[in-house]
Amino acid sequence: MASKIYKILFFAIGIATLCYMVYALGVDVIWDNIKKTGWWFLPVIGSWLVIYILNAVAFKAIIQEPKIPASNLSFLAVLKLTISGYAINYITPFVALGGEPYRIMELKPRLGIQKASSSVLLYSLMHMFSHVLFWLGSIILILIYVPINAIMVIGCAVMFITGIVLYYWFGRVYKKGFTLSTFKVLAKIPGLKKKVGAFVTEKYDSLKEIDNQITELYAERRERFFKSLAFEFIARVVGCLEIFCTAKAIGLNMSIVQSLIISSGSSLFANLIFFFPMQLGTREGGLALALKSVGMPASAGIFIGIIMRIREVVWIMIGLALMRMSKTKAEPNETLEEVNNMNIR
Repeated sequence: MASKIYKILFFAIGIATLCYMVYALGVDVIWDNIKKTGWWFLPVIGSWLVIYILNAVAFKAIIQEPKIPASNLSFLAVLKLTISGYAINYITPFVALGGEPYRIMELKPRLGIQKASSSVLLYSLMHMFSHVLFWLGSIILILIYVPINAIMVIGCAVMFITGIVLYYWFGRVYKKGFTLSTFKVLAKIPGLKKKVGAFVTEKYDSLKEIDNQITELYAERRERFFKSLAFEFIARVVGCLEIFCTAKAIGLNMSIVQSLIISSGSSLFANLIFFFPMQLGTREGGLALALKSVGMPASAGIFIGIIMRIREVVWIMIGLALMRMSKTKAEPNETLEEVNNMNIR
């Protein structure tokens, strides 16, 4: 019953946010910019279908374990969950926090709470880890193709240091786990010590099992680990097509390499200020800085940013529609208790 209430709540928030986005942008502005983009708007929308398919392949690689028959979800079910989860992420103030509980609730009836939680957490970590590798890879492109000046050196240094620190952190997470160490840190915050401590004491075995599943992916299912990482990284590269197609629509002579650099630079800027709903203002600022760095007019960042928001509106609508359709029920002869009793280490 609680999961249904949360699902209805997510759906209601999504509809409200969608209406606000359309109102804030303005129907006339949306339509005028779609017309200005012309037929290029179709590959902008279509590129994200390719991205979500790649994301779903990466997610399925993490979920599925041969020794757990219940984890063999259909690709279509995983794709629906991927798209609807990202739709919720678009509308939540803290990026990537809204869609994760929803995904866990949808997977729980089939996989049990521990496997559902670890799968969603592992995928979120993989999604972020691929982003870090994308940032680090783009530094090479910047040094080769972009005229170097003081601003570029500082930008590359910040990107490199941020990437290396996060790379080291992800390495520790995949080798030692994440949940118990996170709650131990939270327990040190004044006002949270008693509540978090009591929670850890009560749920220690479950949290430890989730950590075991996190470390097991890299230690024992390494082929699936690298498969998931590869598809997530490819999805990052495909993501630059949105910027490339939008730039072409307004006559900018942008190359694929330049679009990769702009995509990487703008995403780094937006993620450093991750707490703004819809990345309001941060995306346009990041795009303007990235465009200027490759010798293109910063003002084009406003148009590209608007098209991105329109694309988000379209995919939020699709995600909310799929949210009403998505179901990940257990097989007829498979109860939740049986799933939880499986040896999932």
